[in-house]
Amino acid sequence: MKALVTGATGFTGSHLVKALVQRGDTVVAWVRQSSDLSRLRGCEVELAYGDIGDRSALETAMQGVDTVFHAAAYVELGIVDAAKMQQVNVEGTRAVLAAAEAAKISKLVYCSTIGVYGDTQGKVIDETFQRTQTGFSSAYDRTKYLAQQLVDQAAAQGLPVVSVMPAGIFGSDDPHFGKVLDAFLQGKLKVWAGGDRITGFVHVDDLVTAMLLTAEKAPNGSHYIISAGELSTREMFNFLSQETGVPVPLEAPKLLVRLAGNLLEPLGRLFSWQPPISRERVHYIYDRCVRIDAAKARRELGWQPRSVEDTLRESLKR
Repeated sequence: MKALVTGATGFTGSHLVKALVQRGDTVVAWVRQSSDLSRLRGCEVELAYGDIGDRSALETAMQGVDTVFHAAAYVELGIVDAAKMQQVNVEGTRAVLAAAEAAKISKLVYCSTIGVYGDTQGKVIDETFQRTQTGFSSAYDRTKYLAQQLVDQAAAQGLPVVSVMPAGIFGSDDPHFGKVLDAFLQGKLKVWAGGDRITGFVHVDDLVTAMLLTAEKAPNGSHYIISAGELSTREMFNFLSQETGVPVPLEAPKLLVRLAGNLLEPLGRLFSWQPPISRERVHYIYDRCVRIDAAKARRELGWQPRSVEDTLRESLKR
């Protein structure tokens, strides 16, 4: 198989590229001229340079390609460039879909997010759930939802596209939670917020396996929630403490965290700085709860992820 991967230098994309190369597939890695290629070091891939919104260049790169994996995204909460996020997540997806249709690819796998379901208010949902949240919790929430709408419209019009909706993605080289984990392991993480917050977990390599399975088995237009299971933040740190002997961080009082978010966000906007806590992050910690059931992927794809505990253990291998 010949595959094109967008977001190839990112966390998920680079693991996907390596998995494809290891099984003998020919890989075209879609990258920007400014991209850091270190995650692809040692991989025999063809590099295709361009902006994610450049439909013409994408179409050229897709010539002779069987499967496209669209993993490129601008992922961030807090203080973000909303216009850039719209351009990457929405218009970029629009361009990928149009190029894939023009190039007549056999399958497109879109890496979405469970966030497209909106706040489920603690209700455990599956792929049949219809979003009830009327607004959006963040620019990321909004742009990924709009991108998913484009994907679903393309599927309804006959494009062979399927979507995976991963929960929180973890791994030893995780660029997001990895920073928190490093601080914890070094004994520098003294406090944490939102011990009751529930998070879904999936190891990045298990997500990659799910993406490969959807490319091979999934009916066009289908959705698959990808999660190995859930833990509260308190349960997670208790487990990490048991594994490492590092003390569990103290839980910061909710009122203090909300106050910090209200105070630090204006400073962050004023000085173009991403504060550790903001109103948006506070909202995600205390006010939004998306819970999911990934039984469909196990049932229909034969997907067998490692446990949440093993996912965390492997994330500790810094």
